[in-house]
This record gives sequence, C-alpha cells and structure tokens, in this order.
Amino acid sequence: MLELTDIHYKPATSGRTILEGVSLTAQQGSPLLISGESGSGKTSLLEIISGMVAAQSGTINWKGSTLNQRQRRWLCGVVFQFPERHFLGLSVGQELKLGHRRLSGDDQIEALSQVGLHGVDSRQAPERLSGGQQRRLALAVQLLRKPEVLLLDEPTAGLDWSVRGEVLDLLFNLSRQRVLIVVTHEPELFLSWNSEQRQLRDGHLLPLSP
Repeated sequence: MLELTDIHYKPATSGRTILEGVSLTAQQGSPLLISGESGSGKTSLLEIISGMVAAQSGTINWKGSTLNQRQRRWLCGVVFQFPERHFLGLSVGQELKLGHRRLSGDDQIEALSQVGLHGVDSRQAPERLSGGQQRRLALAVQLLRKPEVLLLDEPTAGLDWSVRGEVLDLLFNLSRQRVLIVVTHEPELFLSWNSEQRQLRDGHLLPLSP
C-alpha cells in the first residue's frame, strides 16, 4: 500500500504553494484517478511520488515504511503525457534497451506482449508506430524496470477514440499486479473501472461527484 500524508509543495519557480495537505492511499488492484484543473498540481504530485522532486513537508510510505526520494525512484515507473515525443532509440528494440546493461530478446518479447505489441518488428523506428502503439511502447519501457507503482499522466491524451478503449483495458489489467495512479482531465473515460476517484482542487484532494 502506498500512503501519502500531509504533502505540501511549492515549486521554486512559483510564488504560491500548489499542494497543501494532500493525503491519499493507493493499493494494488484498485487504480486511483486524480482529476483537476490545469495548474492544480496533478503532475507535480506524480513527480513527488516518483522521487523526481521533493515536497517541503509530508511523508510517503510504502508498506508501512517511509521512503526517501532515491527509494521512490526505484519503486515507481512514470509515463508522462505524450511520452512518444521523448523516445531516444532509433528502433523499438533500442528504446527498450535504454538504461539496461543486458536485455535479452526474450525479455523484450515479454514486455511487448504484456502491452499488446506482440509481433511488432523491434527494428522499426518508434515514430512509425501508431499513436496507440507508441503509448504501449512507453508502458513497455517502464514495465521492464519492474515498478511496483505505475504513475501515468494523461494516458489517453491525443489518442483516437478507436484506440482509447484498448488502452484503458490495458491499464486496468496492469493495475492488477501493481499500484496504479492516473492523472486525467477526462475522468469520465475511466468510469467503467469503478475505481476510487479524487479531484484535485486548490491543492487538496476531494471526492469526485458521481
């Protein structure tokens, strides 16, 4: 179980505190959605959970133990909005291998199969994949790190309606084996998950209206 308690955060570039007393609990098998207006701190919250930035105060516990930033970076995998813009590999295979000293062909096949990309030619360039396939590749890259917490920022943004349903089904299935937290400005797309949902307003997490 992941627990955030009384998180306060003020970016160095901002004149105001954007997260004030945020607390939440997330657990495996129960995906958590966070929705809110632009600038309300949704992405910053993911950055804090993942250890990319430090909050001014508050604690983050995993299975009852408080984690520092370094420990959270090992614990979490993050896929930010439009991850395909940040691909560095010249091929699908190269993208999967980034950050790994050794990665077997079997490991690559397993990761691609897990996200529904079985049979994709690992020699082709990532930019030649469709939008939905690129989003799946970004997930595969993170899954190879074997994160226990998966954080997703606007995973349906920019996708055609024809593939959104497939991506939502994939994400829900991934949540069965790990903690999944999704930031979205389209919470209505996720209602079929019957998941716990929170709205971020003025730096505070509130229940979403049914």
